[in-house]
Amino acid sequence: MIKRRDAKQISIGNIKIGANTPISIQSMCNTDTRDTKKTLKQIHELADAGCDIVRLAVLNKDAAENIKEIVKNSPIPLVADIHFDYRLAIQCINNGIHALRLNPGNIGKKENVEKVVSLAKQQKIPIRIGVNAGSLEKDLLNKNIPLSEKMVISAMKHIKILEDLDFDLIKVSLKSSDVLTTIEAYRSIATKIPYPLHLGITEAGTLKGGIIKSSIGIGTLLAEGIGDTIRVSLTENPIEEVYAGIEILKCLGLKEQGVNFVSCPTCGRTQIDLIGLAKKVEEKFKNLPYPITIATMGCAVNGPGEARNADFGIAGGIGEGYVFKKGEIIARVPENQLLDKLDEIIRKSYE
Repeated sequence: MIKRRDAKQISIGNIKIGANTPISIQSMCNTDTRDTKKTLKQIHELADAGCDIVRLAVLNKDAAENIKEIVKNSPIPLVADIHFDYRLAIQCINNGIHALRLNPGNIGKKENVEKVVSLAKQQKIPIRIGVNAGSLEKDLLNKNIPLSEKMVISAMKHIKILEDLDFDLIKVSLKSSDVLTTIEAYRSIATKIPYPLHLGITEAGTLKGGIIKSSIGIGTLLAEGIGDTIRVSLTENPIEEVYAGIEILKCLGLKEQGVNFVSCPTCGRTQIDLIGLAKKVEEKFKNLPYPITIATMGCAVNGPGEARNADFGIAGGIGEGYVFKKGEIIARVPENQLLDKLDEIIRKSYE
């Protein structure tokens, strides 16, 4: 059982964050925010995949204006990503955005910061301070200290600006593309502030490498009780970010919703297309609402026994296969009927 860090609780729309509330999965649309149809289509796809919060890039006033229509039709809370222009932040708040991603030290004069913070406080709109290792302030770059420490110093500067304005609806992220730097930064700041933390490895890369980096970085911190929201940043369809985030949480026992898939590695005993079969099982059953484990095993010699802790499973033979439940074989069918038989047995068990 992981003991979570006791962070201050805030709300983004109807999603509670911090304290011992469930860890939220976040992603970001890669659509043009000015395109209502495409953006809402992707938001709905992300929500259907299990995403809790979606961030939108707000590059100009047209995008900020379009936030109104998108928020009105979004099934989940939205965060506006703002850089440099305080007017866009104000426009987004007025148009119903649920939270901002904005570094107050980067939006100019003190009076401009005060305008944004005053409106955010009035509307109870949280602000995420997002520090990235690649875009630190110039005065920090030449300091002879570890990069992780520079990131923490930068975050603390931004936090102080908000605190000095009596604003505490804050969430913080400190992301690097280097896994160990990211871990060190989060470990450090977790002891210094009471606010919830958003975890991620920035610029993690494409699907395979990005998931590995993110799993190590995010997973290590979550296992230590650090982290309240997560994003697996991938150069890929953002739906893959959501699937990866769900799996990370499930592996750590931090999310029970949905199906847990297990499958054995191939070996010389395997007489079926195990790789193809395992992929088909995942695709067919990925949206089941039941918190169950489904196993796909290569042979009947060890399969049912090795996967006896699975709720349901299939094991291959020669041109045929076996469906089992809690390690007990309950059906033997031709290979091409395995998926349908497994589906029938699972659904009958929950009727």
